[in-house]
Amino acid sequence: MTTVAVVDYGMGNLHSIAKALAKVAPGADIRITHEKSLIAAADRVVFPGVGAMRDCMRALHELDLHEPLRRAAAEKPFLGICLGMQALLESSEENGGTLGLGLLPGRVVRFAENLHDAHGEPLKIPHMGWNQVHQLAAHPLWQGIAQDSRFYFVHSYYAQPAEAALVNATSDYPAPFACVLARDNVFAVQFHPEKSQQVGLRLLENFLGWNGAC
Repeated sequence: MTTVAVVDYGMGNLHSIAKALAKVAPGADIRITHEKSLIAAADRVVFPGVGAMRDCMRALHELDLHEPLRRAAAEKPFLGICLGMQALLESSEENGGTLGLGLLPGRVVRFAENLHDAHGEPLKIPHMGWNQVHQLAAHPLWQGIAQDSRFYFVHSYYAQPAEAALVNATSDYPAPFACVLARDNVFAVQFHPEKSQQVGLRLLENFLGWNGAC
């Protein structure tokens, strides 16, 4: 039986994610936890999050989760979601500047003001709703998911990785931005698979069957 630790630091749609994981893998042992021992013992780790980077990093510090997350991201299949993706980078300009975990090189920046789509219509911040995701490279987590499938987003900041090779997929708002980062056993998404209906469930199912190799 595969064991999955959904990291609980007080920020994220934890029960929605756990419910979605259970739906695609009824036999999996899925635990919402902040216990370091359970994170270390799990076969795979999901690192979700919503809200502000400053609050995220403060909570991780208070729970002493920095090192357990770094070890998990180095050793086992690891899925970052939304703020859990952004926190993997070195820093964010949110809240006047906040340091991240530094597991991936790059930073998090805010969408510019006064954005407009191709028809001249204003685009709202946060970027909220369904948007196409364009896969740039093959990956086991894309198995059975068509190119340019639509996933559900809610965010005002986005990743700017320092290495182009980290970008596995992009979305447009209105210019392309990195919405999936991948390296070795880490796969991190800006969108919410647990809110993305069948394509999101398929991505989670793929993650639960993934051995961490690209």
